[in-house]
Order: sequence, then structure tokens, then C-alpha cells
Amino acid sequence: MKKKLGQQSIAFVHQPVVTSTACIVGPMEGKGVLASYFDHIMQDTLYGQETWEKAESSMLEWAVKTAVSKEGSTMEDIDYILAGDLLNQLMSTHFAARELNRPFLGLYGACSTLAESLLLGGVLLDGEFGSKVAIAVSSHHDAAERQYRFPTELGVQRPLIAQWTVTGAGSAVISSAGNGPKITAATVGKVNDLGIKDPNAMGPAMAPAAVDTLWQHIQDTKRQPAYYDMIYTGDLGSVGKELVLDLFKDKGLDISTNYEDCGCMIYKETQDTHAGASGCASSAIVFCGYIYQQMLQKKLKKVLLIGTGSLHSTTSYQQKESIPCIAHAVALEL
Repeated sequence: MKKKLGQQSIAFVHQPVVTSTACIVGPMEGKGVLASYFDHIMQDTLYGQETWEKAESSMLEWAVKTAVSKEGSTMEDIDYILAGDLLNQLMSTHFAARELNRPFLGLYGACSTLAESLLLGGVLLDGEFGSKVAIAVSSHHDAAERQYRFPTELGVQRPLIAQWTVTGAGSAVISSAGNGPKITAATVGKVNDLGIKDPNAMGPAMAPAAVDTLWQHIQDTKRQPAYYDMIYTGDLGSVGKELVLDLFKDKGLDISTNYEDCGCMIYKETQDTHAGASGCASSAIVFCGYIYQQMLQKKLKKVLLIGTGSLHSTTSYQQKESIPCIAHAVALEL
């Protein structure tokens, strides 16, 4: 059976199963809308560590071990770990992988890394290169701000279009057999760049990539948006979400009835995060917490998760480059 669909998509024949998830969040996320769906809420952002970066590494390690334990497996049962974060050279992930001590593939897709890891983990299992894969991503508000923008101690005023990087980590175990949502299809995104240079304008920069990938998913799979109970993008925030809706209206499609952005689901309006949430952990904590539990309860049976990523760096920003963006889509079904 042919596994390639159209130009950019994959049909999984031996459909991998998401058999468990786990997520850990910071105190701010723990005061948000989805607090009851998280496995652990930290009391502070250092999590017993000396630095935010070390805290993020500990969060990712905790999420993987917890997801594996909840599934009834041990780390020795995991054939591969696929994981990533936002920091230079995947700093937090690499130190977590050192402690986890399993075959490891580091991934960088910025905030699209969760969807990328689900996609590639699914490919490994569909190809029968293993029977169990752990995927994980993390982000930390203070560590990311220090790298990409300004140290938080400076108290620099953020523009209203800006989003708040989520402090958290999410992990999932994907198995070749078991109970849970199956990964049935995926669409690999292309890099889009519309020339936006403002690193605060993540939503507007990433929205065209999300639209491009969803549109290609429709063409490749012949599935209309209504096929899915819900379509979720990763972290476009309120501004990016509205752009997605407008861009699809230009294509003659109204997806407003079954579309939401994870970045709009995490914080309460009173928390003053401006345009919403961002970061690798934005889609991770929503998927590993809320979406996964909704699927287990059969409140959602068909979901399309579109991870969105801004691929700029501190160096590219300093060299006044525009912001390349990408989006990957993964279909999960009961």
C-alpha cells in the first residue's frame, strides 16, 4: 500500500497508537484555564534548580519518565526518544537525554517540534523500526526571553501583539499496538516567509505556514476540514488565529466552527498575556493534557494537530533577516 499521499502527506499503514501522555507546567499555567488537565503544577519557575535552563531540562526529564510510567512501561522498553526545545543547541533536551539514557534523536522545529516528533515517531513505528517511542518537548518563559528578546529582570514593556512563552513540558509514548488515539495521517510542512521581521509578531509570521499546510493536507488526503471534530494550531495566539480564519475565507472555506489555537486556550484573560501563549510547550501541554483526555473520553474522535514554528534565531534577527516559519500536521483518530 502506498504511504505517500499527494505532494507532502503520509498515510500510516501500521497506524501507531498514542498510549500515554504526561505534562508539567509552571505556576502561571497552573492558574490558567486548563489547570485541571495537567499532571503536575510547579510551585515556582526554578523547580529546585539553580537556573531556568536547568529547570526546563528537569521538566522534560520528568515528563518523559511520567509518560512511560503511566503507560506501564520502563525506560528500557523505549526504542527511541525524539525531543526538542527552543534553546540554542537543544540545551535543555540534551541534558535531559543524558539522564534518560536511551537512543535519542534531537529535533528542532521551534514550536512545531511536538507535531514533528509525533510525525517522525509515527514513521519509525510504521516502518517497524521499533515498537515504542517517547516524544517530548519543553519551553520556559524566562529562559526563552533571555535568549530571544530581553532578560526578564529588565522589565521591558511587551507590545500587545506579543505572546507569552509557556513554561512547561509535554511527553507522549507512541506504540505499535495498544489503546488510544491512532496516528492515521500527517502532512510535512514547507518553510514560508512573508517578510515579517518583528520577533514579537509570532502569530502573524506563522499563520501563513499553518494555512499552507492545512490547505495541502486537504488536497493530499481529500479530507475536508469538516472531517475533523477539531483542528488545532499550536501557538498562533489571538492575532494569528484570526489571520488563519481570514486566509481560509479567501479560499472559500469557513473553518470557524471546528478550529481553535492552543495559544488561545491556556491563559485567562485576566493574566494579561496579551495575544496568548507561545513556545514549544504551548501545543504540548494542550495536547498531552486537554486534547488527549478529550479523546480518551470520546468527546473528540478525529483531531488534526498543526504544530506551528518560527524558525528565526538571535543571529538571524541581529542580521536583520525576516522570519521563516513552518507547520506540520498530524491526524489522530479513535
